[in-house]
Amino acid sequence: MKDTEHEQKQESSDAGKKWGRFKKPVRILFFGLLIVAISGLILLNIFITTSDVSKLEEPEPRPTFIYDENGEVVSKISNSNIEGVSLNNMPKELIDAVISVEDQQFNKHRGINYFGIARAFTENLFKGKVVAGGSTITQQLTKNVFLSQERTYSRKFKEFILAKKIERTYSKDAIMERYLNQIYFGEGAWGVQRAAHIYFGKDVSELTLSESATLAGVIKAPTHLSPYKNMEKSVERRNIVLALMKSEKYISQAEYDEAIGQDIHLADSTRMNYSGKYPYYIEQVVEEAINTYNLTKNEVLSGGLHIYTAINPVIQEALEEVYNDDRNFPESTPDQLLQSASVFLDPKTGGISALVGGRGEYTYGRFNNATKLIRQPGSTLKPLAVYTAALEQGYRISDLLVDEPIDIDGYSPKNFDRQYRGQVTMYDAVAQSYNIPPVWLLHNIGIEKGVQAVERFGIPLEENDHTLGLALGGLHKGTSPLRMAQAFSAYPNDGVMMEAHAIVEIRNSEGEVLGKWREQSTAVTEAEVAQQMTFMLNGAVEEGTAKKAQVSGLEVAGKTGTTQLPFTGVDGSKDHWFVGYTPDIVGAVWLGYDQTDVDHYLTSTSSFTAPPIFAQVLSQSMSELPTKKFDLPFIADYKEELEKQKEKLKDKERKEEKKKKKQEKKEAREQKKKEKKAEKERRKKEKENKKREKEQKKEKKKKEKDD
Repeated sequence: MKDTEHEQKQESSDAGKKWGRFKKPVRILFFGLLIVAISGLILLNIFITTSDVSKLEEPEPRPTFIYDENGEVVSKISNSNIEGVSLNNMPKELIDAVISVEDQQFNKHRGINYFGIARAFTENLFKGKVVAGGSTITQQLTKNVFLSQERTYSRKFKEFILAKKIERTYSKDAIMERYLNQIYFGEGAWGVQRAAHIYFGKDVSELTLSESATLAGVIKAPTHLSPYKNMEKSVERRNIVLALMKSEKYISQAEYDEAIGQDIHLADSTRMNYSGKYPYYIEQVVEEAINTYNLTKNEVLSGGLHIYTAINPVIQEALEEVYNDDRNFPESTPDQLLQSASVFLDPKTGGISALVGGRGEYTYGRFNNATKLIRQPGSTLKPLAVYTAALEQGYRISDLLVDEPIDIDGYSPKNFDRQYRGQVTMYDAVAQSYNIPPVWLLHNIGIEKGVQAVERFGIPLEENDHTLGLALGGLHKGTSPLRMAQAFSAYPNDGVMMEAHAIVEIRNSEGEVLGKWREQSTAVTEAEVAQQMTFMLNGAVEEGTAKKAQVSGLEVAGKTGTTQLPFTGVDGSKDHWFVGYTPDIVGAVWLGYDQTDVDHYLTSTSSFTAPPIFAQVLSQSMSELPTKKFDLPFIADYKEELEKQKEKLKDKERKEEKKKKKQEKKEAREQKKKEKKAEKERRKKEKENKKREKEQKKEKKKKEKDD
């Protein structure tokens, strides 16, 4: 028994000694952790205390930024004009709705909802990346005003510090007021007052329970939950907010039933205004963002977006400079400015490099001639409607085409110079823009072949365009400079046409991608055909109707076009066109009056007006056009055939000239013989007349003597 007690005492003594050995390190560790914790808290409080949140005093508008192809900002557009409003002027239902759906613990926490953070941390841990947050309204305000929207732990730490600072600096009411004046509600509406006007056409103080719940519901995803975008989703989200309000005891069952049964009635869309550089190009950006990327005008103009475009600032500046100098255009009539438009794009991508839609002072909503004009394209359509289609059917650039008076079912085209050459090569027909050869050729290959070619080039036609007049660009309605530039872009791109576009990518104010351009191409024709067309159109610039499009040190191809006046008795034209390109750029230029009549028309041909505009833009943009010559590997054999054909024509012309001269000499000899014979006859008659006169005188004297 004593041994047992002794053993127990010994074990107790050993345990005491062991605990004694560990007791000191534990105390050291405990106090060390305590010091670290205290130091951390002190450091954290220093961070919180020294943080600057004064930016909350001044709400900032969120302009939309437009970037060029190099990622540089070229323009800002804004119509946001945040309208601050005090919390006292906001309906209590609106505040309750926001708290219910965004932060139910808002009035209880001190800026951070630790339970929400723990839940988010657990979710992120299992996902292996930051996919969720536990943000309070205070934290959301912090993100909107001070931080980016990236989901990283370093950003969350900054958010924590600033949120705590805000809570120490401002009351709950002040925080809520600033939040509702800063938050984005979609449709370009920054702040609840602006949102109330844009969505419901009323002051925020007049919002109903249903409208308040609708706005609160939009906050989570403004782009997708806007009732302008998706009424069904917006109503569904509103109903969730109302249910949460009822659950949180902010509204009664009766109020819930009444609000949930109400329809959402939106205000009429109003015209927005904006200002910035390159207005016509920016207008095209706005149109694309709306029509292609399903954004609203308000979102684009005031949504704080970042829109990356294909604009080349050098080419755009050159185009603007040309259009700002009236000396580059024919003189206008005193009462109406001669209009013009140009568009240039990259044939390899379809990206619009530069665009100007009119002359004179720009005002928002003005008609954009570069993209919306519908006019007959004249002879610029010949390459698309006739010559490309003919080459595809086996014709060659050296083939001889008819150039003499023709009448096909009553259609009798005339050459501009009213001359006929009998036969010309396809090359010369293109270069000199003769009218009879393409009509004859289209008749031979079939009108439908030409129709199909034009439509492949992206130019829609109507049923009454299916005539031989298609060969000369005589469409019932017409097309735009943008469509013509897009169509011709297939030639320098070996037959592949890229769809024209201004926008490359759109990001929202939080950096999220809202839309991105996806390459859209059409194989319009074969590379061999495209290169033959380029060779002939280069001829039009080098030696034909488009000589004034020449640029020193740069190969240019292109086609002029002139359309007839819609009335007779006046020598002039309605529209002037030039569509041209180099290996790196393609452009279309149009000139004409908005209203063409007997007092308003062009007095020259397109050869003297449109090509020089094109050439000036290219001359000032040489730094952006590195490829100086066309690469046409398929052309060698065709060139050789063409030279042989031209030589044959020259031989034929020489023989005909020789024959003509021989005939002229023969006719001259015969004429001389006739004249000699006539002279002999004249002298004979003269001699006979003199003899008769002498005999008559003699007879007269004899008679007088007898009397």
